[in-house]
Amino acid sequence: MGDNLKLVVGITGSSGVIYGIRFLQALSNLGIETHLVLSKWAKKNIQIETDEVIDEILKIVSYSYDETDMSAAISSGSYKTNGMVIIPCSMKTMSSIANGYDDNLISRAASVTIKENRKLVIVPRETPLSTIHLSNMLRLSENGVIILPAMPGFYHKPKTIDDLISHIIGKTLDQFGINNNVFNRWDPNENGS
Repeated sequence: MGDNLKLVVGITGSSGVIYGIRFLQALSNLGIETHLVLSKWAKKNIQIETDEVIDEILKIVSYSYDETDMSAAISSGSYKTNGMVIIPCSMKTMSSIANGYDDNLISRAASVTIKENRKLVIVPRETPLSTIHLSNMLRLSENGVIILPAMPGFYHKPKTIDDLISHIIGKTLDQFGINNNVFNRWDPNENGS
């Protein structure tokens, strides 16, 4: 089902690392090639926020890279991918990308994705948002980046936290045209109008 898709996935130190883990699980289940970069703070948040084991997460990805490895294949535009997702994306990482700082492999791979006109989806997880955050989002949006905040809908009548997470995962998969049934879609016949 992967249709030869090749996606770069960055998970940063923002709260909500479960979104990134669940996104990787969905891609793995769909047979999609993944190139993962976990930031140092993502690893810390995985320990703080979840019961997941990093070594187990690494088993479901195709390739993984250290965030300091600026010689990795994904740091070059000549290495072809179908795009990149940063889920969740910290405001620090977003600022680095918006300002072309490229201070680690996540922001470098994102910059490559932008310059090569490939799809970049950023899932910020922060609240409230300052004017600086919004300005960085606007700058990225003006450069074709999809800003997909971790703001789940409620029209599907979620019963669990997992239902809320699934909504964001499904919406993120949709951005790459990846068919999925990870969440219940709006149906006016079922939900009323």
